[in-house]
Amino acid sequence: MPALSPRSVVVAALLMAMFMAAMEATVVATVMPTVIADLGGLGLYGWVGASYLLASTVTVPLYGKLADRRGRKPVLLLGIALFLLGSLASGLSPTIEALIVFRAVQGAGAGAVQPVVLTILGDLFTPAERGKVQGFFGAMWGVAGISGPLLGGAIVAVASWRWVFLLNLPFGLASALVLVRSYHEERRRPVSDAPLDLAGATTVLLASLAVLLAASGVAPWILAPLAVALLGLFVVVERRAADPVVPLPLLSRPLIATTTASSLMLGATMNGVLNFLPLHVQGVLGAGPTASGLVIAPMLVGWPVASALTSRLLTRVGYRRPVRFGALLTLVGASAVVPLVASQSAPWMIGLAMLIFGFGMGLANTAILIGVQASVGWEQRGVVTATTMFARTMGGALGVGGLGAVLAGRLERSLDPNVVRALLDPELRVAALAMPGAVEALGSALAPIFWGGALAAALALGGALLHPPDPAPEA
Repeated sequence: MPALSPRSVVVAALLMAMFMAAMEATVVATVMPTVIADLGGLGLYGWVGASYLLASTVTVPLYGKLADRRGRKPVLLLGIALFLLGSLASGLSPTIEALIVFRAVQGAGAGAVQPVVLTILGDLFTPAERGKVQGFFGAMWGVAGISGPLLGGAIVAVASWRWVFLLNLPFGLASALVLVRSYHEERRRPVSDAPLDLAGATTVLLASLAVLLAASGVAPWILAPLAVALLGLFVVVERRAADPVVPLPLLSRPLIATTTASSLMLGATMNGVLNFLPLHVQGVLGAGPTASGLVIAPMLVGWPVASALTSRLLTRVGYRRPVRFGALLTLVGASAVVPLVASQSAPWMIGLAMLIFGFGMGLANTAILIGVQASVGWEQRGVVTATTMFARTMGGALGVGGLGAVLAGRLERSLDPNVVRALLDPELRVAALAMPGAVEALGSALAPIFWGGALAAALALGGALLHPPDPAPEA
């Protein structure tokens, strides 16, 4: 049996780290009733998941900059160390308040994993090779996120909820050990001798946090204006910084600007569809969790297949055509979901639309990422990768928050507020759906939500149509 190449060993370690971080974003959902029964704190239920997602999102730009200044390896190892520290502390948490804090530490580590892993892949593989491997990693992220609740349920059925966190330790340590021993970066001169732009990093973190909290419904009338003010301050700070954490001239390049806008909208439509389709399948169609998973599964088939094709297309047609065609297919898939949901079509028909949707997402996202990575040198690859990932994640959070607010508002006009809260809570949904009129109200309220997803896909296509001509990519 032939020995694995050093690059294969490194890729396996990167895959393990990324799967672990993606899984942790959703695995806690099914164990939370057990956690609350043990630790109490029902009023803080939602913050156990929110603290992880907030921390893992707002730290992405800083890690991207650090990866360019200090190298990929130390930043990724730092992220894994923080993630494991947060995992250990979460597993040993004595109170719900402590668990929320330690989940934030865990999320702060996870924020390094996706952008730095994808940056390393950009370093290890040529543009002709990146499509297949990065598409696989992207699809794996989705698989891990969807299967997280199933794993959480299995763990809590045979052991304590604390093992949801503690099981990360052996896998994380194995990944870190392999990276220490097998991943060797080329020594490079520091990009800049200027001090790290802490003012810019702090401002963008606070602005992102304000945006995400406002989108989640936390004091939006206060936090939305604050976010706008912080973003304005961030622009002022970055213009004066010697080595800005997010170089504004880089963002003003037509390629980076258009792909960032497209990524924002692709994230919004993807997360909107993924979050609300299971609610339609289970709540309106009356199918079980397995059926809702099967509706999403075709997307996770189409994505890696399209990504593998993208790697072959890029050397022939460049980046712009796959981005445009992918965005068009995403719009076709998202638009097809709308009448299928309205007519309460069978789950398998929605699954076909999701196959087209996933194929489009695979084409567009893979070509976007490889295109921006190929447009800059090593010293800026971390920043552009993190910017693309940050835009997609932020778009997803805004899409879910905004569409969720629309859904809640429509439901509250036809149902008691307590029933509404129960419908939006996976643990209370079954009992709420048994109440008279709940299914009909849910079906009526969900219909425009998918129009919102299609609108976001249309805006993503609009950004893709502005994608500038690109030179022939590297072989």
